[in-house]
Amino acid sequence: MRWRRFWVFIVGLLLLNIIVSSIIQSASQPASVTIPYNLFLDEVNGGNVINITATGDSITGTTRTAISAGSGQPSAKNFLTQRPSFASDNLVATLIKDKVSILAEPPNPPTPFWVTLLLFFGPTLLIVFGFIYLMRRSAAALGGGAGGILGRFGQSGARLYNAERPDTTFADVAGIDEVKAELVEIVDFLKKPEKYQRLGGTIPKGVLLIGAPGTGKTLLARAVAGEADVPFFSISASEFIEAIVGVGAARVRDLFQKARAAQPAIVFIDELDAIGRSRSTGARLGGNEEQEQTLNQILTEMDGFDPHTGVIVLAATNRADVLDAALLRPGRFDRRVTVPFPDRRGRLEILRIHTRHIPLGPDVNLDLIASLTAGMVGADLRNLANEAALAAARRDAATVAQIDFTDALEKVELGSERKLSLTALDREKIAYHESGHALLGLLQPGADPVRRVSIIPRGQSLGVTVQSPVDDRFSYGEDYLRGRITGALGGRAAEELVYGIVTTGAESDLRQVTAVARQMVVKWGMSPKVGVLSLADEDGPGQPLALTRPYSEETAALIDEEVRRICEECLRQAVALLTSNRDKLDALVHALLEHDTLGEAEILAVTGIKAPATLQPQ
Repeated sequence: MRWRRFWVFIVGLLLLNIIVSSIIQSASQPASVTIPYNLFLDEVNGGNVINITATGDSITGTTRTAISAGSGQPSAKNFLTQRPSFASDNLVATLIKDKVSILAEPPNPPTPFWVTLLLFFGPTLLIVFGFIYLMRRSAAALGGGAGGILGRFGQSGARLYNAERPDTTFADVAGIDEVKAELVEIVDFLKKPEKYQRLGGTIPKGVLLIGAPGTGKTLLARAVAGEADVPFFSISASEFIEAIVGVGAARVRDLFQKARAAQPAIVFIDELDAIGRSRSTGARLGGNEEQEQTLNQILTEMDGFDPHTGVIVLAATNRADVLDAALLRPGRFDRRVTVPFPDRRGRLEILRIHTRHIPLGPDVNLDLIASLTAGMVGADLRNLANEAALAAARRDAATVAQIDFTDALEKVELGSERKLSLTALDREKIAYHESGHALLGLLQPGADPVRRVSIIPRGQSLGVTVQSPVDDRFSYGEDYLRGRITGALGGRAAEELVYGIVTTGAESDLRQVTAVARQMVVKWGMSPKVGVLSLADEDGPGQPLALTRPYSEETAALIDEEVRRICEECLRQAVALLTSNRDKLDALVHALLEHDTLGEAEILAVTGIKAPATLQPQ
């Protein structure tokens, strides 16, 4: 702001100088008239001209009596005229004869000295004074010295949370109660430290929140800020790094100085992996590399020679595997809290929070939606609720209905609906493909219930079959995994059974079954020939890429053979099940071609298959 006022002042002075100069110049010049050249000659011959000044062909002068260019024109004793280039009159002799004073000036006079000085030295002086001004501001910002040259670069830019007007509290956090309990204890310690110190306990120096994107790490930090009655400084790790070496470390020092001045206080660093990567990973350009300096300063501030017990560091990351070991040792981040994916009960609580300001219709079943959204995190569920509200608004509805959530779920998972001009044969092939998936989902023992099947193109998919478990699964049996592979191959099996050929529609299915079968062999020991071995490639923090496989070429060939065997066995089973239930497959196809989309109850009614008692559609 001060720099802006400085430039406004300079520009104002320049404008004032131009205006004043124009006024003075116009005031100093007497009034004059422009006359034709022939009138000038007449005035000379009549003895009315006193003197002239010639600058090239331009002539100015003074007369004894006022003259004008014509009737009705202003008159004056000072005049201006232009001698034509083709004139052949003997003007000089006439002027001398009539005793007119003659003065000649060069047509291109030299530039005044002060103008030359301003043009050549003005910009240089302006740059020098501007640089001096910036250096003085930098010194004032950082207290002078060498660090002052960095100016505002050395300030951390951390945002101080206003605890008096919290916008997020622990009431806004759901589905991760265990993690919330850890942070509630931190807040309680800051409010009542004597409760914990009376038995010799000390407050943790740092708490590291680890979890996938969208699981609620930053939301938890905002909730801590809303609950704690202490200053809360929030900053992203990427804000420390600057092109100038040493700025990152200066910003870390500035941040902790502010926190210590306000202690007890909490410092929150988001996306810690941006500066906390292991120093043993990759090539370094030198010992003064900016990221390493910043990391070293954080290590020193958290637990160096000058420890500070009144400042707690709260950090979040989704890449804990790449963090430097010095960050993770006790005394720095004493607690590492994993923020997990929410289970069904947690998703239900999250949905209740995100729909508390949305008018829901009487048919909305949040528990059913929670069961359909396995694998979704809090950010996904918030987006789902928002998409459902937008879908209801597009229908001009007063409330959000269950169908809005269903459509929003398909849009979030598969993309927006596409209007494709499909032939009748293409629609029939898509219907058989999706019916194959759906029917095998009903026939496989222990398979996840089929919730919805559609042949409406969305995103990159021409159709979709939605299956979701009643309750979350945390352990998978070999029979369940084989059922997953068999169900995923149901579309290809239906095409092979009905048309005798296969299409490209099973591309995504083949990628899925290959990944599951390979993990069964190399990761979970579900192959008798390979045995109970874990042969999965593990990339550690010091190994960004696996250069060699942890097994021989013979074992690799055996793995490929076992993966192929599992997939082919499941495909044969899929073909056999569909062949013995061809009537149900055809009935489901005809219903799909007629209605485009079928819900769980409609699928069971068309096929005549009864769902288990615990899986009855809601």
